Amino acid sequence: MVRIATWNINSVKARLPNVMDWLQSAKPDVLLLQEIKCQDDGFPTLDFQSAGWQVAVHGQKSYNGVAILSRHTLDNIQIRLPGDEADEQARYIQADIRGLRIASLYLPNGNPCPGEKFDYKLRWMRRLVDHAKTLLDQGMPFVLGGDYNICPTDADVYDPAGWADDALCRPESRALFRELCHLGLTEAFRALHPQPGLYTFWDYQAGAWPRGNGLRIDHFLLSPAAADRLIACDIDKEPRGREKASDHTPIWIDLN
Repeated sequence: MVRIATWNINSVKARLPNVMDWLQSAKPDVLLLQEIKCQDDGFPTLDFQSAGWQVAVHGQKSYNGVAILSRHTLDNIQIRLPGDEADEQARYIQADIRGLRIASLYLPNGNPCPGEKFDYKLRWMRRLVDHAKTLLDQGMPFVLGGDYNICPTDADVYDPAGWADDALCRPESRALFRELCHLGLTEAFRALHPQPGLYTFWDYQAGAWPRGNGLRIDHFLLSPAAADRLIACDIDKEPRGREKASDHTPIWIDLN
């Protein structure tokens, strides 16, 4: 069995003790991080390596940034989502781990909407669709995990009417997410948990966490061969209640 987790950490330096504690208790084989908010040389690589982790990082000063931590060897590391050589935002990294191609992605937020940021989000998603087609053609089982910044349906947002015009819930965003799934990918959490009202993100503002006003925007999409191996997927809410918590909490999958 392999356990893969994803977590938008909202600054890896600020949350390092929380990450280390969670790794020790949850014991994933792979952890995908997003929004690390540091350049490659600022990432606490030695801290993780000292604890037995292999590390791959694609960072950016103060913003964005993604990483993969693995108990196993990382092969064929690729940074950047193909399709736009001019895109300098650090939002995608993938590696081969024990016969799986695993990616950590941080999809653009897209607000304010409409506007250039929303247009960039849609362009980025179109590139992701194209890349997923390439991955399918390559034949290796793959996992696309991370912060998608999309509530796929109204069941994934505490106030659908209030969020209807937000880039996370816009029809255009949801349509591209569905297009990804219609390639033959399985959205792991929803495949096992059809009930509404289960979230991975609670804003720091307006008492969202204690009120339970959340969004489900962190997802795993699995290729058919990876989906055949899916045995569990769940959200771990405990880290969100800690001091100096990220506004996201980890979500994980188990593959046999």
